[in-house]
Amino acid sequence: MDIKLKNKIRNDEYTEYVYNAFDIQNREETEVIVSFSLGEAKDFDWNIGVILGGSGSGKTTILKAIGKLSDSKFNPNKALISNFDWLKPNEAALLLTSMGLSSIPTWLRPFHLLSNGEQYRAALAYKIGIAKDKEVVLVDEYTSVVDRDVAKAMSFALQKYIRRTNKRIILASCHYDILEWLMPDWVCSPQKGGALERGDWLRQGRPKIELYAVRSEYGAWELFKRHHYLTDKLSKSFSQIVFFWGEKPIAICVYASLPSGTLKKSCRLSRTVVLPDFQGLGIGKSVSNFTAAILKNNGYRVFTKTVNPALGIYRDNDVKTWKPTSKNGRKRKDDSFKGFNKQSWKPLIRLSYCHEYIGEGISGYEDLLLPVRQMRDNSRVTNKNS
Repeated sequence: MDIKLKNKIRNDEYTEYVYNAFDIQNREETEVIVSFSLGEAKDFDWNIGVILGGSGSGKTTILKAIGKLSDSKFNPNKALISNFDWLKPNEAALLLTSMGLSSIPTWLRPFHLLSNGEQYRAALAYKIGIAKDKEVVLVDEYTSVVDRDVAKAMSFALQKYIRRTNKRIILASCHYDILEWLMPDWVCSPQKGGALERGDWLRQGRPKIELYAVRSEYGAWELFKRHHYLTDKLSKSFSQIVFFWGEKPIAICVYASLPSGTLKKSCRLSRTVVLPDFQGLGIGKSVSNFTAAILKNNGYRVFTKTVNPALGIYRDNDVKTWKPTSKNGRKRKDDSFKGFNKQSWKPLIRLSYCHEYIGEGISGYEDLLLPVRQMRDNSRVTNKNS
């Protein structure tokens, strides 16, 4: 199919300059032809399509020929999550989380106070969430205004949600780096004639993410604290492991020993935080599993409690790795915290996901469990001998 865009030229001294300087022959009208062929998309099941090409190649024109571009409207006087008022509160929370917008404090901020990356994810969640059944969501300039790390994380989160809910979406973008994270069912490139392209090369799976872990001191929490739903205060007795992707710190897992008199040699994962730009890649569950595994290998029983729906539902479903405790899905009362000093640590009463780690242990990472003082001493010895 060819779309011809014609326009009459209103001539003046400026257009005359162009004609004379560049030997333009047609002085009456301009014409642009955009070619595309999406007819084959009716012959197979699909969830994600991408119209790919450089600026001016006709991506927006094709989208408008398909249907109405999706839009989002946010009330500046409402918290972000309150804008999703056609859903139940728990459904709105799950939608935002599924789109990689997992920082719960962010849900309480108005749209205009979010970062560019958070705004983009929120707008995408709105467009997809409000779409009617069998409606194809059309999104122009996909990831054009966000950091490329955000684009990759968001693309992976998006494709998981779209496929899980069996929705359909067509994205127009000039960025080729999103393909391996989106894993689309088809691609259409107007610069290549507009033919619909399919093939296993589009669905090879996202690139491998390799993180490395570092036993950290208390100050590392400063980078992550405002993205967690609990108080930003953290006891200095808690242990922290920070995870890096390349040179960037992107996640933290905090754990603490359970008070004496409860269970022998046991601990709980207290905080798991992934920075917003990297949410939606499954990093949160990976770093919490890793931390629990090295603790178990060193003889600890590991417990968790979270209200984060993404992390909680994952642990409910992964029965080989996490076992629900008797408190799972229930509101805990004060008398279930015997042994705690309630003046220094005040438990909250809320509906929570509670589990014990029953997966395999991992050996070879014992240094990550060292006390901070011993870690410092080891560092001094290394520096002295180097």
